[in-house]
Amino acid sequence: MAHKTRIMYIERKAGNLTGPARIGRVTYSKSGATIYYRGKAFRSLKGRGFKANYYEVETGEEYWISGPRKDGCDALYQTNIPTEIDGDVRAEYWTRVRNRPKAKIKRSLM
Repeated sequence: MAHKTRIMYIERKAGNLTGPARIGRVTYSKSGATIYYRGKAFRSLKGRGFKANYYEVETGEEYWISGPRKDGCDALYQTNIPTEIDGDVRAEYWTRVRNRPKAKIKRSLM
């Protein structure tokens, strides 16, 4: 049985309120306690983080990881830093999440 996957918003906090962010597909562990993205493993901070909800297992760096919103306001705090969208999820993101199928051709950043 395949592990559950989902398109998510992933923002590296690194001690700041905002940081570099991406929209990409994560994979959940069988138990759902660990999220995997681009070779990194993330676990929940269980409410102990400051403006973050997950940490990267290997480095301890904190991240904000959440489901993407239809309006595109995914960041915990509003920012003018563009969010990169992984190529393998771009079409699905613009059609299923944002409901703007024409945008999938034009944009790689939000």
